[in-house]
Amino acid sequence: MAEITPFYEKTEECPLCKKIFTTTKIRSRFIKVASYDTDFSPVYQDSEINPIIYFVNVCPHCGYSYTEEFSRYFPPAVLNEIKEKVCSRWVYQDYGKHRSIKDGINSYKLAYYCATLKHEKNITMGGLALRTAWLYRLLKIQEEENRFLEMAVKQYEDSYSKGDFSRTKMSEIKLLYLIGELKRRLGHYKEATFYFSKVIERQKFATEPKILEMAKNQWQMIRQTME
Repeated sequence: MAEITPFYEKTEECPLCKKIFTTTKIRSRFIKVASYDTDFSPVYQDSEINPIIYFVNVCPHCGYSYTEEFSRYFPPAVLNEIKEKVCSRWVYQDYGKHRSIKDGINSYKLAYYCATLKHEKNITMGGLALRTAWLYRLLKIQEEENRFLEMAVKQYEDSYSKGDFSRTKMSEIKLLYLIGELKRRLGHYKEATFYFSKVIERQKFATEPKILEMAKNQWQMIRQTME
């Protein structure tokens, strides 16, 4: 009997060019989280078994890169723009096998570019940027981590103002906390305090007490830092 490994190949049909390709994913039973950073970045017990690295699907035929969070619809003008700016310039590359952290980062950058051309929701764009920052954190490249944290928080602020996070897994209180925490990590303490305060103001209606507690802790940390 063959040994079951953490990795398996999943068959995908590219939403753009409709060609079939395979991409590597990780079986959920093998994913073990040791802890979480304050911006919800998971720290895995085995650094080699990191599903974040394999979150983006990259079509090797046309270059279109996407996640399950992307809309499947392509307005005609958008379709033509992606074909012109992505597909026509694509040199065949296969991201479907084992990926390094750098491969994972490249897949996110491709997906972010495609999402920009496709006008995906801000909440989706924010998630791509944040996960990219997490991968740079693993490589201990602070400047690039911060660059993508800035991109993420901008998208999340736009998502909050537009309300496009509704009907997703992101609750309002979690989004407010996350904006505050990213602001804090970037040194924007006044803005971070504003968002943490918004979380704390909702404590009477909070259904996520852990996030409320985290917001209070981070608000107190900023207060101590600024004293």
